[in-house]
Amino acid sequence: MTFLDRSRTVAPPGWSRWLVPPAALAVHLSIGQAYAWSVFKPPLESALDLSGTASALPFQLAIVMLGLSAAFGGTLVERNGPRWAMFVSLVCFSSGFLVAALGVATGRFWLVVLGYGFIGGIGLGIGYISPVSTLIKWFPDRPGMATGIAIMGFGGGALIASPWSTGMLAAFGTDSAGIATAFLVHGLAYAGFMALGVLLVRVPPDGWLPAGFQPKAETRRLVTTAQVSARNALRTPQFWCLWVVLCMNVTAGIGILEKAAPMITDFFTGTSTPVTVPAAAGFVALLSLANMTGRLLWSSTSDLVGRKNMYRVYLGVGALMYLTIVEFGSAKPLFICCALVILSFYGGGFATAPAYLQDLFGTYQVGAIHGRLLTAWSTAGILGPLIVNWVADAGERAGHSGSGLYTTSLTIMIGLLIIGFVANEFIRPVHPRFHEAAERKARAHQQS
Repeated sequence: MTFLDRSRTVAPPGWSRWLVPPAALAVHLSIGQAYAWSVFKPPLESALDLSGTASALPFQLAIVMLGLSAAFGGTLVERNGPRWAMFVSLVCFSSGFLVAALGVATGRFWLVVLGYGFIGGIGLGIGYISPVSTLIKWFPDRPGMATGIAIMGFGGGALIASPWSTGMLAAFGTDSAGIATAFLVHGLAYAGFMALGVLLVRVPPDGWLPAGFQPKAETRRLVTTAQVSARNALRTPQFWCLWVVLCMNVTAGIGILEKAAPMITDFFTGTSTPVTVPAAAGFVALLSLANMTGRLLWSSTSDLVGRKNMYRVYLGVGALMYLTIVEFGSAKPLFICCALVILSFYGGGFATAPAYLQDLFGTYQVGAIHGRLLTAWSTAGILGPLIVNWVADAGERAGHSGSGLYTTSLTIMIGLLIIGFVANEFIRPVHPRFHEAAERKARAHQQS
């Protein structure tokens, strides 16, 4: 399929780089549906007689496969280019919905797990990293903003998918036939929308730079003009420090995101201002908006203040927000504001990570390195919900109620963010011995 070949995607003279972010958004807004999985949980539990734990399996497996497929497929994405990657994502993500539709229609839940979780999860991972390297090469002057635009789409996908899915279930019904029809429509509609990205994406010609742009080597911001391969990046302490940073930041955010509605309901149960079910749903929507907004706002800010300083804010201020909830969370406006800030940092951490990688390792294989870094997301996707749910269940068995169900888990999150803060402080420019051999030879020749 020569149409997917990387050489066929090189932009012609005069091509506007501002056409590439919409191509990335077409993919990320689609795969961002994953954050709206909770819409299907109650209908699936009723139609297929599932427990709450079982109905979460497709989502959990999808997040695990996102990290694993991004890690193992990152090098292929770099080699074959963004159009190939977006096409693979389209096929996997859409066919995952179709397999899941078959599973619901036939009453075989394992097909739902296989389709949405395993096959669709591969589409999530490949699609998530597909535009990152290309965007950084198109926007070397504003890498944080560029990746923030695309990754904002993943955070905001649920804002589209949640009401859309709810409307389809209302129209088709919440029995097996209705859910299967909704899955079928999702698979076909997302295939069409993601195809726009496949057709529109382009890579810049070799050596292309924006007019008037001069690469800078700013040690203060860890910006480098050197290049490091994905293989060598894994051998550096910088990669593993950033892995810890991302894992801790995501764990702290996803713990709230996964249990947002019951958490705010429990916090104010028995108070003079209890939270109704519609209000809890509104809180979840606000968190999604904060998640989406933070991806663009904070990643763009990192272009001005530097990536390391931005993560100091995510981790340090995030820990203070959790401490405020623990100490003063009974004040509802304060609880909501702190949660919104935490979720904006959660989204911002994702969007800033690719630019941080570019600062450390260059653009040579930044997409492949980013894919390997996303294994931190897979780990956090298990840790965050596990910590919050396990502590809450244990508290309930011990007779605790209200905010007491979450005090311990929120305190744990403070500790995790402090660990991430310390790991960020250890990040320094990468030692020249990890740079590509050609660059080392060139420097040695210049010195001689």
